[in-house]
Amino acid sequence: MTTVPPTRDLAAIRIWLLVVAGLIALMVLVGGATRLTESGLSIVEWKPVTGTMPPLSEQAWTEAFEAYKTIPQYRQMNAGMTLHEFKTIFWWEWSHRLLGRVIGMVYLLPFLWFLWRGAVSGPLGRRLWLIFGLGALQGAVGWWMVASGLTERTEVAPVRLATHLSLALLIYASIVWTLRRLKPREEAEAPARLRLTAWVLVGVTFVQLYLGALVAGLRAGLVYNTWPEIDGGLIPKAANLWIQSPWWINLFENDLTVQFMHRMTAYTLLALAAWHAFDVMRAGAGRAVVRGAHRLLAAILVQAVLGILTLLALVPISLALLHQGTAIIVLTFAVLQAERLSPRRVAAVAVPQAAVTAGQAG
Repeated sequence: MTTVPPTRDLAAIRIWLLVVAGLIALMVLVGGATRLTESGLSIVEWKPVTGTMPPLSEQAWTEAFEAYKTIPQYRQMNAGMTLHEFKTIFWWEWSHRLLGRVIGMVYLLPFLWFLWRGAVSGPLGRRLWLIFGLGALQGAVGWWMVASGLTERTEVAPVRLATHLSLALLIYASIVWTLRRLKPREEAEAPARLRLTAWVLVGVTFVQLYLGALVAGLRAGLVYNTWPEIDGGLIPKAANLWIQSPWWINLFENDLTVQFMHRMTAYTLLALAAWHAFDVMRAGAGRAVVRGAHRLLAAILVQAVLGILTLLALVPISLALLHQGTAIIVLTFAVLQAERLSPRRVAAVAVPQAAVTAGQAG
């Protein structure tokens, strides 16, 4: 059940959640740039409050730089870096962390206001509390990720990077779902198989995003830069896919295995989206459902092309960020399509008929 807030608060809640979703999407892109510029380990301490302020004096900058010099990344990759060069990577990581703090405040303060007004309760209130809890967990996961690169590695652990990104996108998807649930619409009359396919598309999209983060964490996109072949064939030799021991380590730390899985999942996602687009037309689903399936298919096709171009061009930052941004669009369309096909029961709160009419088009 979805508890619809009183009409006077509904528009404000929608705007609030839309702003938070936009900020999370921006943070994912800033995080991607931070990773691509090797900036994520430039701040070696976690100071949730005092870390809001950057170094404000030459001495403070020197102290931050000296702290960075103590970690393996500086000694093995950036030895001899100047203070000016350090400031460049510092500002990327500082901006990423600051944006996280801003998102927390932009979410929390209006949330408390709506709670005080009694505008959010029931299932909606519980969902919003869950999103808040996931956001708090994301801060801890972010430091857990950074900490993995401060002692023995020259980069963060790929699994932790993938976990950090996946959690951010889970929060984003939850907000998109909640936003859509606040928009009146008629129930979509469609076979249950269409709903199942839509949810499978959401699940496969998340798997693909996780694998993409592993590829980024391993820098696997810089290793096998041919398409459609990889490692000399359409399917690599099994001996190379499972070269590490125990076997399951290859699923997370073998450049070839991870990139191959990322490619195969992309093909699977594209084929599944094409089938869904065909099936909704064959089933005579509503116009909004058909349009949603076609939008999703188009976004996945663009994303696949961008992925291939990024790979062949040796992962330039511009293409890599465009690829990542399009992934957010794919996730958005997948979640919206799943919501369109999912039944809802709306609590008895009056919503103007004009709003219902306007919502039918989406």
